[in-house]
Amino acid sequence: MSEGDSIAVLGQGGSVGVRGDGGTWHGVAGLSASTTGGAGVYGSNTNGGPGVIGESRNWMGVYGKTDSTTGGAGVMGEGVEGGPGVIGKSRHWHGVYGETSSPAATGAAAVWGENKADGSGVVGQSLNGAGVFGTSKNGPAGVFQGKVVVNGDVEVTGDIRLVGGDLAELFATRPAAPVCAPGTLMSLDDDGRIAPADRAYDKRVVGIVAGAGSYRPGLILDSGCADEGTAQPIAMVGKAYCQVDASYGAIEVGDLLTSSPTPGHAMKATDASRTLGAVVGKALAPMADGTGLLPVVVTLQ
Repeated sequence: MSEGDSIAVLGQGGSVGVRGDGGTWHGVAGLSASTTGGAGVYGSNTNGGPGVIGESRNWMGVYGKTDSTTGGAGVMGEGVEGGPGVIGKSRHWHGVYGETSSPAATGAAAVWGENKADGSGVVGQSLNGAGVFGTSKNGPAGVFQGKVVVNGDVEVTGDIRLVGGDLAELFATRPAAPVCAPGTLMSLDDDGRIAPADRAYDKRVVGIVAGAGSYRPGLILDSGCADEGTAQPIAMVGKAYCQVDASYGAIEVGDLLTSSPTPGHAMKATDASRTLGAVVGKALAPMADGTGLLPVVVTLQ
């Protein structure tokens, strides 16, 4: 504060402890050079009311500003004994508004929530509208890294683009069975569990263990197997890599594939009379001989 600026101080019994009237400038100004947490302005209430109240008719009730490059906040709220650190309330606009001009490469968010225990980073709740609403005016959709848990329905008005190769569903294996490698062709056993297919033209063939090569499941469905440690995702629709054995016949693009005597491997289907119910998919690339992973489109038939 420059020399000559005035501050009015008025104590009125049990009313206002400090009152400042600055005309066209600050009613009360506080300045601190402390490096140990000393405040420019400090407000404390020991009997249930607010420590500091800010009120404005046409602008910010409370305005905080920082020039820190080390994470210092313009405004910080801390709830020590269970209360919220910050509460925002509005009758006609946002209760809390966050804005940033930082480019995406910095990772800065307009609003950021972090929980360092085991709760939620951000919780959104609404009586009638959306609990959480997100939109982008000009750019692509935001990228979320982590796990999203939705307790309720999901409604989408645009396209859903799942970056993956197939639609997979969890199937249970036998408890003592080893985990099969992605790309393994699987069949059902008598109990409805899965094991590597090991005979030609097996009508119990059910799909391919998802995740081989460059393809990953775009969607994994749970048929009650999520809690079973031996459950594996089986590609049943879409593109996937499958182990094949071309020693039973050279494979060309478009050939139908079925199970082979080589455990976990598909082969070219050459006997049309045996293919009904035993076809796992169609080859998307050729293989002249030997064994290996081959991209296929899974079309059980």
